[in-house]
Amino acid sequence: MLEYAFETVAADRGFFVGKTKGHQEIIARRAAEGWRYAGWIPTQQVNGSIALMDLVFEREQPEGCQEDGV
Repeated sequence: MLEYAFETVAADRGFFVGKTKGHQEIIARRAAEGWRYAGWIPTQQVNGSIALMDLVFEREQPEGCQEDGV
């Protein structure tokens, strides 16, 4: 079973206009911790531009840590 983690990243002046801050460091750190980058979700928009987004990471849960009924 997969487990997921999310980290919020701010976009300076919008994702497609400006630059995100720290996304490469976050992805590299999570990869070193055994997470795989799975995608991103816009979580806040301002004037039609993305202001905040969640980076999504996934990894296999260690055996014995799976929740019942999920």
